[in-house]
Amino acid sequence: MRDKDAVIPCISRLIFWITRNIEVEIAVRLGMNNDPISCDIFCKVVDNYGDIGVCWRLARQLSGEHGLAVRLWVDDLGSFAKLCPEADVKVVRQICRGVEVCLWSKPFPEVQPAELVIEAFACKLPESYVVTMAKIAEQTARKLVWVNLEYLSAEDWVEGCHGLPSPHPTLALTKYFFFPGFTDKTGGLLLEHDLLNRRDTFQRDADQQKTFWQFVGMEMPPAETLKISLFGYENAALHGLLDVWVNSAQAVLCLVPEGRILSQLGEYFADASPCAGKLYSRDNLQVRVLPFIEQERYDELLWACDVNFVRGEDSFVRAQCAGKPFVWQIYPQHDAVHFKKLDAFLDVYAMQLNEVTKSSITAFWRAWCNESEAGKAWDAFMMVRGDLENHAKNWARQHAGNNLALNLLDFYREIGRMRALEIEGR
Repeated sequence: MRDKDAVIPCISRLIFWITRNIEVEIAVRLGMNNDPISCDIFCKVVDNYGDIGVCWRLARQLSGEHGLAVRLWVDDLGSFAKLCPEADVKVVRQICRGVEVCLWSKPFPEVQPAELVIEAFACKLPESYVVTMAKIAEQTARKLVWVNLEYLSAEDWVEGCHGLPSPHPTLALTKYFFFPGFTDKTGGLLLEHDLLNRRDTFQRDADQQKTFWQFVGMEMPPAETLKISLFGYENAALHGLLDVWVNSAQAVLCLVPEGRILSQLGEYFADASPCAGKLYSRDNLQVRVLPFIEQERYDELLWACDVNFVRGEDSFVRAQCAGKPFVWQIYPQHDAVHFKKLDAFLDVYAMQLNEVTKSSITAFWRAWCNESEAGKAWDAFMMVRGDLENHAKNWARQHAGNNLALNLLDFYREIGRMRALEIEGR
């Protein structure tokens, strides 16, 4: 009876999101005129490709799925080219997969601001661009919405801050805070409408899987091999965890995309120059270093593995959609304040787990993020792997309808209606 009671709310919620998303999509596509909505996304590459990863994914979704005319302004084309190999780092303005990608240079060029302006992660827009926005807002009836896209969090305060206005101190402009999140009172998650269908097709199709393994340079591993993807920041707990995998009774294959954890991997295997293409082997552990792969291939990596270690925000969301057990290494912050964010997500994610499974995932995640004794917590984590896999699939289905791109477009239309009413009342 308890299972039935749990399923009914999930079905009701899914029906609600499907109906709402269809209504929003129709409204966006048939909107107020036949011209596509223009959108400028501003991104500063801080480190680790996380910010540009989110912005590039959002830009492609708004353009490809929803027909917006998107310009992506990025201050580091070299980092962008890691995610989009066909990009030319010497070209300041180019079309990449339907998105106009522009170098955010100084001084900033004179351009017409878009109708939807997305300031990603408080990157601070160019002053000249903001002044032009204000002139447009004062002198015309053109709809213009300025959004600050915030970082993803499961903390309680997010619901109360999502959608709040922030008037400019000197100009007649208002910026709105848009928070991704895990409830219908937040902006939702950044995922494509067909993502879970593509995942399920891949996991059922042996030919697609063989193609992926050929791409990473190897034959498809035996089913009994434990396949792990490891994407992380530097972590002092890595060597202890590798020791456990070396001595595992089960064969372990670890795939490591190029990144900050690579130097410690090299230390473990006494290699001073670890790089893509390297293969390490010790007892029951085999490690293969992968080149930095573009986003579509990274999804396939997550789908092909049994356990996924991820970091930051973009890979964190994709791991949730993969429907596999995962381990999140949250970006470390001063005075360990990141543990509040980690615990807030664990409280939400593990809410429906039994006490043993909840205790095991919490202990391992905290050990990994605390960089201490993750190896000792590994066996308990693996003992509940079956429960975690079932939960991961249910979690992905439950949150698939709360689509950030659609929620953002819905928000844009609502703020536009409010502005139209204000203009009429002048």
